[in-house]
Amino acid sequence: MKTIDLENHFATEMWVDALCAAKEYPRLQRDPENGRFRMYRGPECWEPYGSIPKLLDLGQGRIDAMDAAGVDVAALSLCAPGVEHMEPGVGARVAKNANDVLAAAIDAHPDRFLGFATVAPKDVETAVAELERTVNELGFKGWNTHSNFGDSYLDDRRYWPILAKVGELGVPIYLHPTVPRMADFLDHDLTLSAATFGFGVDASFAMMRLIMSGALDAFPRLTIILGHYGEALPFLVERVDRRYRRGRTDPGVSGVPSSAQAPSYYLKNNLVVTTSGNYLPQALTCSLDVLGTDRIALGTDHPYENMRECMEFLAGQPLSLGDKTKLYQENAVRLGFSR
Repeated sequence: MKTIDLENHFATEMWVDALCAAKEYPRLQRDPENGRFRMYRGPECWEPYGSIPKLLDLGQGRIDAMDAAGVDVAALSLCAPGVEHMEPGVGARVAKNANDVLAAAIDAHPDRFLGFATVAPKDVETAVAELERTVNELGFKGWNTHSNFGDSYLDDRRYWPILAKVGELGVPIYLHPTVPRMADFLDHDLTLSAATFGFGVDASFAMMRLIMSGALDAFPRLTIILGHYGEALPFLVERVDRRYRRGRTDPGVSGVPSSAQAPSYYLKNNLVVTTSGNYLPQALTCSLDVLGTDRIALGTDHPYENMRECMEFLAGQPLSLGDKTKLYQENAVRLGFSR
């Protein structure tokens, strides 16, 4: 049984340079006191960003960390914040460079690395062409995008040609969190805006928008991957159906979702969740109970989370050998993550 990690992040020097040169937020800035990086989400909302050396390592250091944790194969994706919020021309250049850097790393370590494509969606025509190049020519296995694009979300109809191309290519979309759009998330503490809360809220919101907009009716073959056990959506799977059910029985109800099916249908048929960055046994149990063993896969969220901690947590859970085989390998292979 191989262990295939579907959430393992990298960065490039061009990505670092683009974020350091950004005029808007999010952006990188060197700490004036020690020269280390800070990630600014707003003028007064920043955190130390010490992950860059590990993100840039696409060689032996990453492989050593994988070996120490017991991860055989990593499907690599550009980290957040990605290119989606960048000016389209800049984003397209950073995306192409990221794909080329990743392709070289995969060629150097073909038994250890697989790839998610990066595209800049605001230049739709270029994004479609880059998706086709990365999948058909570079052999990438999916598209990693982020939960918002600065001024819009993936369900916006201007991006539907990209969704159509993804469906045509038959690859999944990893919908990864990023800095929430709503300014109120920047109030108080980084807990609100960062990975511990705001990131997941924005990603689950983006998924629900895909459902409510009818995008998954238009492109029913799409598979959406969400980390952190589905950003709490398995816990909410009954509640999100209530408006739909009431609207079908009470003609006086307004604002009924326009999707062809209840939201839970898409969560159970178009969604795959990963284990990244959540070590609560009940979260794993809820996801398995609601979605089933065919819709959960390994994700470690390296280097933001510790690969070894993730693998040790999973090893300690009361899963059958069959369920472990699905979680670690078979479900990823079914999505196309194999040679």
